[in-house]
Amino acid sequence: MACVTTFDSVTVIATESLSKRFPRVTALDRLSVDVGPGVTGLVGANGAGKSTLIKILLGLSPASEGRAEVLGLDVATKGAAIRERVGYMPEHDCLPPDVSATEFVVHMARMSGLPPTAARERTADTLRHVGLYEERYRPIGGYSTGMKQRVKLAQALVHDPQLVFLDEPTNGLDPVGRDEMLGLIRRIHTDFGISVLVTSHLLGELERTCDHVVVVDGGKLLRSSSTTDFTQTTATLAIEVTDTDSHPDGTRAVREALQARGVEFLDAATTGLPGAGHILLLTAQGEETYDVVRDVVADLGLGLVRMEQRRHHISEVFKDSDATRKEAVGHGS
Repeated sequence: MACVTTFDSVTVIATESLSKRFPRVTALDRLSVDVGPGVTGLVGANGAGKSTLIKILLGLSPASEGRAEVLGLDVATKGAAIRERVGYMPEHDCLPPDVSATEFVVHMARMSGLPPTAARERTADTLRHVGLYEERYRPIGGYSTGMKQRVKLAQALVHDPQLVFLDEPTNGLDPVGRDEMLGLIRRIHTDFGISVLVTSHLLGELERTCDHVVVVDGGKLLRSSSTTDFTQTTATLAIEVTDTDSHPDGTRAVREALQARGVEFLDAATTGLPGAGHILLLTAQGEETYDVVRDVVADLGLGLVRMEQRRHHISEVFKDSDATRKEAVGHGS
């Protein structure tokens, strides 16, 4: 695949007060967000407005109000020009079962304006990139779910776009297939300079794959920031120790010893960590806290299984949002 020019220091997608209303539901509610180059995750529960936003950005569905631009082009008037520059992998299966992957992807390349020879060359390169080169002449109807997802990804990439929209690309995949797909998505940008907007309701996979994450809920923007900002290290230190004959409950012994030195603990049951009964969560007061923990564990003759700082997870954005909503309802009642 050929390299393309990236949009460094340029906004790839921009929306301003973008809304989409249907007779009984509001899919997008005054959404304003800017997306730069790289791999951006659009995360939200099913029905959060993710697919609706993509259709508007492709110029396939008009917004009820507000405006949006893709690659500097107005979605309301430049839909055809946007679709020439953007690849799209739809969420649902839309593949003809009786044709081969090669036939289908060549057809999509020709639909994008590539001449016959270039379409065949690009198809071979793209199918090799997504791992379907050996299977490229088999009818798609005999493909596994993972192979079908790769065909959909190939047709989105075959015309060498500047940006691709991938709508729930890991749907229906087992853990191994999901990891392989996420690796392919990452390489789309790192190897070929193509920016990516990928939607998912699975929070963890976006944490591992994306440079930037946009969180939507009920068509509203909850948060937009870099993945490192989402998963920044907290001041919470998690420690786990082994039990011994002299200290059959090593966790309690460590807790009591550290409390005697003024260390403050958190309630592990509220953290969502597995094995909360054997993991102590305490507030780190700089590097000296590590020294205190090490000395206490050594003095007690215990083994230290792990000592690490917790990291935020994207899922906590939803928890915070739910808590804020419940608090607002409580004040209003």
